[in-house]
Amino acid sequence: MSTSSAHSPAISLSKVIERAPDLVNLYKAAGGSVRSHGLEGVRAAVYLVLDRSGSMRPHYRDGTMQHLAEQVLSLSAHLDDDGVVPVVFFSTDVDGSSDLTLGRHHGRINKLHENLGHMGRTNYHWAMDEVIDHYIASGSKDPALVIFQTDGGPTSKLAAERYLCKAARLPLFWQFIGFGDPDDNEFAFLHKLDTLAVPAHRIVDNAGFFHAGRTPRTTEDHQLYDQLLHDFPQWLTAARTARILQ
Repeated sequence: MSTSSAHSPAISLSKVIERAPDLVNLYKAAGGSVRSHGLEGVRAAVYLVLDRSGSMRPHYRDGTMQHLAEQVLSLSAHLDDDGVVPVVFFSTDVDGSSDLTLGRHHGRINKLHENLGHMGRTNYHWAMDEVIDHYIASGSKDPALVIFQTDGGPTSKLAAERYLCKAARLPLFWQFIGFGDPDDNEFAFLHKLDTLAVPAHRIVDNAGFFHAGRTPRTTEDHQLYDQLLHDFPQWLTAARTARILQ
């Protein structure tokens, strides 16, 4: 993990104003959460994984997915100076992957989604494999925060658990975010992933989970950021202790 001596954001407010003025309020809200969690100056790659199973169609249609992507892009500007968030879309398999870039983000998620065709079932592990491969190929030694959105449990639970435990030796933290009914039994598996035993199943606790509710777009930005960053600092500490991070 690297830090800047001045504990400054990776991308300054002035650059955000210049490149993406529509994201200034989100950038400021993200900055408040970054500071409150003691993450000023922390550098980390940020990934976004988006569910394209059939039940997700309304969330793409009403702009919720584009909004989440803009929230994540604004957060990444505090952590990563390249202004790019790799995005992976998944359903039965990996449906596609691309980049979300600061200043070229307008309507990007829906355009990508509309070109990806059939919306299938829900399998986490192929998307996890895609992120792992991308991170390893990048050659980065910095940590990565993987924001993984879904509206239900995976078809192959065993494969998802296996990939999460395998990935625990890499500097990747998986922050799962659920859309939908908080009481739905579909989310029981994500609670399980969040609480898998250490070290019996994985070297460190490398995952968190929270619900964004039935209408996630109505969640206040600062509340979403606080949830996204809630477990990340503890993982950074554990990953350094386990020598996963230098």
